[in-house]
Amino acid sequence: MTLKAQQSPGAPAQPLWSPAADRKQAALLTHFMAELGQKTGEDFETYQQLWDWSVSHIPEFWSFLWDHCDVIGEKGDITLENSDDLMAARFFPKARLNYAENLLRNTSGQPAIIFRNERAQERIISFQALNEETSRWQQAFIKAGIQKGDRIAAYMPNMPETLIAMLAATSLGAIWSSASPDFGAQGVIDRFGQIEPKILIAVDGYYYGGKTLDCLEKLETVKAALPGLAQTIIVPFVREEGAGDPLPQGMISAPDFLAAFTPKPLHFERVEFNHPLFIMFSSGTTGVPKCIVHGHGGTLLQHLKEHRLHSDIRPGDKTFYFTTCGWMMWNWLVSALASEACLMLYDGSPFYPGGNALWDYADAHECTFFGTSAKYIDALKTGNFTPRETHNLSSIRTIASTGSPLVHESFDYVYSAIKADVHLASISGGTDIVSCFMLGNPISPVWRGELQCAGLGMAVDIFDEDGQPVLQQAGELVCTKPFPARPVKFWGDEQGEKYKAAYFDTFPNIWCHGDWVEKTQHDGFIVHGRSDATLNPGGVRIGTAEIYRQVEQVEAVRESICVGQDWEGDVRVLLFVVLKNGWELDDNLVKEIKTKIRNGASPRHVPAKVIAVKDIPRTRSGKITELAVRDVIMGRKIRNMEALANPEALALYEDMPELQT
Repeated sequence: MTLKAQQSPGAPAQPLWSPAADRKQAALLTHFMAELGQKTGEDFETYQQLWDWSVSHIPEFWSFLWDHCDVIGEKGDITLENSDDLMAARFFPKARLNYAENLLRNTSGQPAIIFRNERAQERIISFQALNEETSRWQQAFIKAGIQKGDRIAAYMPNMPETLIAMLAATSLGAIWSSASPDFGAQGVIDRFGQIEPKILIAVDGYYYGGKTLDCLEKLETVKAALPGLAQTIIVPFVREEGAGDPLPQGMISAPDFLAAFTPKPLHFERVEFNHPLFIMFSSGTTGVPKCIVHGHGGTLLQHLKEHRLHSDIRPGDKTFYFTTCGWMMWNWLVSALASEACLMLYDGSPFYPGGNALWDYADAHECTFFGTSAKYIDALKTGNFTPRETHNLSSIRTIASTGSPLVHESFDYVYSAIKADVHLASISGGTDIVSCFMLGNPISPVWRGELQCAGLGMAVDIFDEDGQPVLQQAGELVCTKPFPARPVKFWGDEQGEKYKAAYFDTFPNIWCHGDWVEKTQHDGFIVHGRSDATLNPGGVRIGTAEIYRQVEQVEAVRESICVGQDWEGDVRVLLFVVLKNGWELDDNLVKEIKTKIRNGASPRHVPAKVIAVKDIPRTRSGKITELAVRDVIMGRKIRNMEALANPEALALYEDMPELQT
């Protein structure tokens, strides 16, 4: 039995936003449709018509996209081989290209990077300077013996040197991997220890929430656990070069590492389409993180498509995403250089020294694309911030949100409190594909609570338990045809067994993503949560996001987490709530919460227990960890505490008396 997702009472019959005629006409997607129509003889009037064609003509679409985006490299004469086998399918098998070469195509004096930290200290770097600094790092890497296929790892903040080192590494065909400096030593070892980097790049410390946090002590622990390191390079960030104690033995400062080199023309090692570019990591809350390998060609093509066509990012745009280097959105953001956009990098707390820090930054530099997380938008809403009243924001055309489902009420909040005339794009994909399955587009309406569309060239569908497509009913998110951003492999998974188990065991020859999603009457999507966190009381599957959406409307609740507990041969729903100051969880509040859920979702969604807690455990990218909480209450061992930003919170859920009755 499958539970049909409930629409909220009084759901609007009209979209929250539709593009004005002139904006729709000017969109890069509109020009793409016209150009493709001329080539194919098709008449594309709507986004859905274009999507239908793109997934019916997979090779033709991706080949045309390569040409349309002026990808630098040799395309070859084959677009797709083994198209009937999703695991074996290969795009552009004869192609040769380099990701960094495409990102560094602009050599002008225009701004390429604007960097600000939470202390409002700024740097601006031109495209020319970016090329020159990449050249110095490239030469230093060559002298250090870096070759194609070597791994270079970064334990770094979201700062220019991280991006520059990545470009230099990948220009040589080396493989890049990164983690943010808030990771504990064991979390970094669990990741980098699997991939055996030859070079590790790190900072001496970083700023967060008004504090200066040292990195050198835990860096020594990390370094000792990576015996294959040839060099450890320290980028000065919180102290001036030469100030303070000398660096620990075996570490070299970045200025010293680069001192012998002056800029010269860059060399780009053109590699196979699927040559490894990035090694990224699953969250690791249920074990050692999986090492997900993404290739040069698939990453570049997918990001070009998502930036130019779906996000309308164009040369000179100021593109921002609030992210760390341990989240895939950093990799997504930096690829915007290939569209000749200027990157706005920010490092630090988004709420220091106050809740307007990011909006101050956006205003100061006339940001055009503002990307953030659903959690940040909810925090603004909870804090009663109204940026539209305190800031200009006239330059912002698009606000993007990801990380978790953006609930219906947060859509309302963006349009009422941030900006009325803005393209709000809720996007969803993941580290698995370093991109999106579902996202926005600039020529279609935005409907309350919905991701606008499936990505072009992505044969997205929703299946029930029997593998049959369903509409306006929650089910498994699948992709039924090959796509270039499919991971190349899992590092260390030589036979591909873990890879196959992760994506292809549920439905034969179908990518099953693990999200519980509903396709709407507008050809949009509502994400109800992860399939493996989906609740199943009485055999009825329920997405946790449906419950969160109702609970977030209760005034007393700051945030919540919902899990299932095996109980008397069934599963019962447990809701843990963190209350705002001054509130207590008495019988009246429990009744209010349950009534809100019953009326707004369904009786099936009502939790058996509502329990107050002081904190909710999160991954380092800010996602609540339902699986970890579920394992704790079931008495299972959490195998990778280092994946959590606040692992101490798990202790709050151990041996709760309320869970024994």
